[in-house]
Amino acid sequence: MTFHPVGKLEDIPEGQSKVYQVENQDIAVCNVSGKLYAIEDVCTHDGASFDQGALDGCEIECPRHGARFDVTSGQPTELPAVIPVNVYEIRINGEIIEINI
Repeated sequence: MTFHPVGKLEDIPEGQSKVYQVENQDIAVCNVSGKLYAIEDVCTHDGASFDQGALDGCEIECPRHGARFDVTSGQPTELPAVIPVNVYEIRINGEIIEINI
């Protein structure tokens, strides 16, 4: 696994998320109360992107059918999803966000 730079801290305000592509994978980076979390950007229920989904606390909602996932663990918190999404390690290097893939 290798850390890949994806963007700057200022790119993701608190309560927001942003999707980056890292090694042909879409990864959603979510800012929860100033702490960043990275999850696989694909709803395990139907393959939708979280790009247009709402981040509410530590949960992100799939915009298609309302499935929700805890971005800190990847675990589903609301049906219809029952399978977790992958989570990835993040580190901050100066002002640069790096994701371990």
